[in-house]
Amino acid sequence: MKQQGDTSPKQSAEATAEKHRGIQKQQDQKDNRKAQQGGGGEQQKPPQTGAREQPTDLPAQHIAKPGIEAELQLQPQFQAPNYKGSEKLQGMAALITGGDSGIGRAVAVLYAREGADVAIVYLSEHEDAEETKRHVEAEGRRCILIPGDVKDAAFCKQAVERTVKELGKLDILVNNAAFQEHAESLEDITEERFDETMRTNVYGYFHMAKAALPHLKEGASIINTGSVVGLQGSEQLLDYSTTKGAIHAFTKSLASNLIQKGIRVNAVAPGPVWTPLNPADSPAEKVAEFGKKTDFQRAAQPEELSPAYVFLAAPACAGYITGIVLPVTGSVGAI
Repeated sequence: MKQQGDTSPKQSAEATAEKHRGIQKQQDQKDNRKAQQGGGGEQQKPPQTGAREQPTDLPAQHIAKPGIEAELQLQPQFQAPNYKGSEKLQGMAALITGGDSGIGRAVAVLYAREGADVAIVYLSEHEDAEETKRHVEAEGRRCILIPGDVKDAAFCKQAVERTVKELGKLDILVNNAAFQEHAESLEDITEERFDETMRTNVYGYFHMAKAALPHLKEGASIINTGSVVGLQGSEQLLDYSTTKGAIHAFTKSLASNLIQKGIRVNAVAPGPVWTPLNPADSPAEKVAEFGKKTDFQRAAQPEELSPAYVFLAAPACAGYITGIVLPVTGSVGAI
């Protein structure tokens, strides 16, 4: 028997709908007040969550390839003054391709701060390479400079052999050298250009890893530089994104292949980072907007990436980690 005060399903539904309209009305009133105040008040500043404040605005600058860091109007932050070394890589030897500038330079500095000697492989940016060497030696470690083209398998073998000869061994290989050039359309990418991107970014990693392998002992590691565009794609970096996706697959496959040898293989997938790579690619007006679409509303500085490379190289930190692609992208939901 129906009790007094009971409501029918129809009445209950109407009551709920009325409640929803009330919530909507309250929010509409708040939205209207914000609109009348000028679109929601002052524009929020890009968040700063690191050890020191980082630049939020980049210069509208375009430079010639291969890209000289010394030519940038805004010098990248790579020294990581708040990072204190604790001998995580003490006594090790590392080879870093593309180590003359950008992420590679920042990694070289922190590796030295953690106790490793460093070999820098680079194309032809001699001034940048000398500056990197100066900073590595200021950390109290040795640094050797090896110019050459990673597309050349023979050069990669020579670079590894020289590293082992002069530094005594090889414990860490960081594959980081890259070629990038944007294109509006697939039709703009010639086979010659596609081949250049592929051979630099993929073959270069393959050649260096193959050359290094006979010298890597148990506890050694290989770290590859991937990219957020290898995870998400990029409409104007068709060939470059393709190579970065290949690098991620190469990382996971090589990790499985080498695990029984006690050699770990991982990758870091950076988002937009202020290095010579982008201003040597994009037009000046686009360079000024580089990184603005991330959740941090800015590009990263190299020193915000380099600790990830220390973490993955250090047996005390990542001894149980292999085959991962670590995103450091400045945004939520990169993978």
